[in-house]
Amino acid sequence: MDENIQIKRPSVFDDRRAWVSACDTYDSEKVYSVIEQQAEAMGLDKIISPGCTVVLKPNLVIKRKPEEASTTHPEVVGAVIRAVKKRGAGKVIIAESGGGLYNKAVMSASYNTCGITDVCKREGAELNFDFSDKLIKHPDALLCHQFNIITPVIDADVLINIAKLKTHSMTGYSGAVKNLFGCVPGLMKPELHCQYPDRSQFQQMIVDLNTLLKPSAVFIDAIDCMEGDGPTGGSPRHVGAVVAAYNPFAADIAASRMIAVDPSKIYMLSHGMEQGLSPNDLSEVELYGDPEALRVADFVQPKTKSIDFLDRVPAFLRPIARVGERLIAPRPVINRKKCIGCGKCSESCPQHTIIFDKSKKAQIIKKDCIKCYCCHEMCPIRAIDIKRQSIFKL
Repeated sequence: MDENIQIKRPSVFDDRRAWVSACDTYDSEKVYSVIEQQAEAMGLDKIISPGCTVVLKPNLVIKRKPEEASTTHPEVVGAVIRAVKKRGAGKVIIAESGGGLYNKAVMSASYNTCGITDVCKREGAELNFDFSDKLIKHPDALLCHQFNIITPVIDADVLINIAKLKTHSMTGYSGAVKNLFGCVPGLMKPELHCQYPDRSQFQQMIVDLNTLLKPSAVFIDAIDCMEGDGPTGGSPRHVGAVVAAYNPFAADIAASRMIAVDPSKIYMLSHGMEQGLSPNDLSEVELYGDPEALRVADFVQPKTKSIDFLDRVPAFLRPIARVGERLIAPRPVINRKKCIGCGKCSESCPQHTIIFDKSKKAQIIKKDCIKCYCCHEMCPIRAIDIKRQSIFKL
């Protein structure tokens, strides 16, 4: 363990500002104009010293084309590259680890399909091909006191989080705070799912990860978002905005309102509020722009939202209620007609509860499933559905 490693980037969690800008297209010049205006208003030059190394961390959770809205759009990444280089950044590196294997073949395919390779060539940024990681202690964590972290993120002078606004079947919402889970290398993510199968604890782990990594700033691609059973199995939905902030919690509070999500009902955001890392609601955000003007009131939420009743249970009964919650939670179901036997679901399953029958079709051993939905998230052909208990369809 690299016990002596310390991430020296300054904390941003006292900052309560967020910028919400309308942007209805992925036209490169339009997106750059919006992000450059935000960077100027934020004073982004204050965190970028001449020649510094800037790591940009997009959401490239799975190999998907930009128009599918599962990943950060390459034009948003390209605009941020231009903005930081304009302010004197030396080396600009794109670093990310998706949900499966973390190696050159997998990440090259992801960079190419997600459109990141081309935009990096155009804007003069580097793609990360250093697949090492380091185990770091986090003595100030509330729950998870050590993490494996991909090396470029540790070494960066400036870490800019470029998230994608989506629903999420396990966490309910995915934005800036959740996006840093991609700094944990590949198949070490299922280990954390296995260690923290409870939704509240899993999201506290995500909060601990944020306080360890100390992101420098965040931009959220909320132009075309994902609704329904995200983060990869939903459908594109146009919202038309870019959100910028220093504090990822402030960014998420502003962004969540645009897709009809109450941030206090998302564990990772409510945990941040309880720990003083976050504004308590939108009224406490020093807001530039109007997320309510861009709000999509009928934004489709994930099927898993139907069982979210713990906020109405007295605190002393919640440990018992969480057991019941897991029992009645919607479950992943494999569509055998679609399944091609590629093994991505089994590869990502923290409990190793997916097997293959004689016809090479995947099967889930129900009694061992912890309903983390990693298999649903990582299926490349959307052959895994989320099925609600019939009582919740009424």
